[in-house]
Amino acid sequence: MRRLRAFTLIPIVALAGCVAEGKYDQALANAAQLRTRNQALAADAVRRERAHDAETARLEHALDDLTKSATLAAAQIEGLQVGARECGTALDEATAINQQLRSELERHGKNVDALLSEKGTLASALTQAKARLEELRRAQAAAETRAALFRDVALRLKRMVDAGELVISLRSGRMVLALPNDVLFDSGKTTLKPRGKAALEQVATVLKTLQDRKFQVAGHTDDEPIRFSPFQSNWQLATQRALVVVDHMIALGMAPNAVSAAGYAEFDPVTGNDSADGRAKNRRIEITLQPNIDEFVAVPTAW
Repeated sequence: MRRLRAFTLIPIVALAGCVAEGKYDQALANAAQLRTRNQALAADAVRRERAHDAETARLEHALDDLTKSATLAAAQIEGLQVGARECGTALDEATAINQQLRSELERHGKNVDALLSEKGTLASALTQAKARLEELRRAQAAAETRAALFRDVALRLKRMVDAGELVISLRSGRMVLALPNDVLFDSGKTTLKPRGKAALEQVATVLKTLQDRKFQVAGHTDDEPIRFSPFQSNWQLATQRALVVVDHMIALGMAPNAVSAAGYAEFDPVTGNDSADGRAKNRRIEITLQPNIDEFVAVPTAW
């Protein structure tokens, strides 16, 4: 810059003595403008140099950060590779140990796969056994309930049983009350006798106290053909007698939806018809206590 100023002033001094005053002033003004422009260029050059230095420092700092990050990432990758190698080694060792144990068991006459299969079979059998045990417990509970009910009804109707007017039994797990037809009806008739009405009243008094229970009234005959009766067959006679008993039990207070009627004629005997005593036993009205749904327990078969 000092050289530039000296170089600029020499022509001005030289011209001062040989030019007019107006030209001299113009030359001074031009020199001043040139100096100002040169100063501005110098200041801009200084600013650019400083900006370049700052950008260079920033890039060097960023490069240093990237270098550190790359170094850290390389270290992490190396650690992962070491871990992977260790896992692979451990897996190989575990596989070798497993194979060694399998070979050892096989040498002792045991097969690992067979043992695992046997374990699954035993677990399944145990589950089935537990289910069977639960069913047996439910069956036992249902049987005990029926037995308690049977004992209660039998005790309350003991006088009729002792008098031969009623027979109480268990048939296929159901309580059956059998009244001889000779107590209820005359031969070939469907009109209840006074003795029969009295017997049904005693029975109905007990049965209507059994809440939420249903009963089937079934008529049975012997195998003698119909002779002195308006009915054409034992079917009609047996069924009509069952209906008469149902109507009378409802009149005595039994719920209409708790009783039903059926007729079996001579086709469901309790004994043979080859004697008078056998035929008398087959001529009967049976009142069967129907089981509730929850009493139908599936008893497991033996295994």
